[in-house]
Amino acid sequence: MSQQKIHIPEADALLQDEITSEQAQFFLENGFLVIRNVVVGEELRLLQEQTMKAVEIGMAGSDDEDYMYRVRKNGERKYWRTEYIIDKQEANKALLAHPFILRSVAKIQGINFIPTWDSLVVKIPNQAASVPWHRDALVPEGCTDPRPIFNVDFYLDEADLKSCLWVIPGSNHWAAEVAEERCALPGFDVSDAVPVPMNPGDVIFHNIQLLHGSPEGDGNALRRTVYYEFRPGEIEAEFGPHTLEYLSLKQHMLVDCIEKRKEAAYTSGETPYDYQPKGAFAIGTKQVPKTYRYTHTEYWRA
Repeated sequence: MSQQKIHIPEADALLQDEITSEQAQFFLENGFLVIRNVVVGEELRLLQEQTMKAVEIGMAGSDDEDYMYRVRKNGERKYWRTEYIIDKQEANKALLAHPFILRSVAKIQGINFIPTWDSLVVKIPNQAASVPWHRDALVPEGCTDPRPIFNVDFYLDEADLKSCLWVIPGSNHWAAEVAEERCALPGFDVSDAVPVPMNPGDVIFHNIQLLHGSPEGDGNALRRTVYYEFRPGEIEAEFGPHTLEYLSLKQHMLVDCIEKRKEAAYTSGETPYDYQPKGAFAIGTKQVPKTYRYTHTEYWRA
């Protein structure tokens, strides 16, 4: 089938301090945005080196609940994902504090943003399981706040047409029943979709309501992607799904990660992000995190 034709503007972290208003508008309308050259040099090398340890554990098979698996068409169970990656890798702590990303998140969500999910998603060589068309989550029922909830996808490896993400531009605005009908189509239909090839160090912003997925791998190379989700604090405070305690804990964790990034040798000359949420989200006295793994289930609202 023929694929959708769309001009996809790109940001470049080597040339910009944050995304432009035009790039932000493209993201709001289409549900995704590509940003090139976000992670480079020694930081990229360390992320590749450290996340490989999680990949090796996952591929060897693990009973740890943070390691997740999918089943291929032939029935084989293959490693797919590791949750709470910030807790497991030092380089991922500093990555959460990347100033270009945080400035861009604040531009879209406002200064009271909260970091929520963090995961490593992997397509293992030659045997990647498919990820069918889906939405990551729904906007909370009753929420009329127009600001998007979205993931920041850091690519640590090349993603070509054998391993890249496919997206349906604008599907973040579709009604639930329309999205469900599209996801129910057989096979991995790309007639209304576009592929998003990526280079190591590039980033995709994608709205949690954007329809996206990827077909089963056959001859694909290793592809590692770190996912950090961000939500406007006002939406989280009013609708959840997390408790107010969770929001505060994650704010202090972010502040701690910003300090860790300042100490990293590869960030010399970088202007750190100054996280100064206001009003009910003001931080006050800094607290050292007791952990970097605040499990969602422990902080769900009743």
